[in-house]
Amino acid sequence: MSNKSVVETYIEGFRRTDHAMILGCLADDVEWVLHGYKTLRGKAAFDGEIENDAAEGSPTLVIDKLVEEDDTVVAVGHGTFTLKAAGPVDFVFSEVFTFVDGLVSRLETYHINLGGVGSLGETVV
Repeated sequence: MSNKSVVETYIEGFRRTDHAMILGCLADDVEWVLHGYKTLRGKAAFDGEIENDAAEGSPTLVIDKLVEEDDTVVAVGHGTFTLKAAGPVDFVFSEVFTFVDGLVSRLETYHINLGGVGSLGETVV
């Protein structure tokens, strides 16, 4: 499977909230840098972040562009998720996937909510 295909599978896993599909794309020692939020290390920590208690349902995710160079794939896209306290929230994202032996070993996530709503439903000014 190509690195781009792995990224597409990973994104599809989030669309379905399918933990096994997502985790199957990752190296055991994966590092996930959620810029402006936190950094996670290892599959168990990653698994714990797949779902958020403040959200409900699965997100809508659209990949607008996939760019690959050497062991890196960049995904740029947009989507919508639903917060229990605030309803639907539109967002844009960019993710940088670094691969080792066909698995994601490092992921850098840049995520911006649109419309002034924070990730927990609070108003952001």
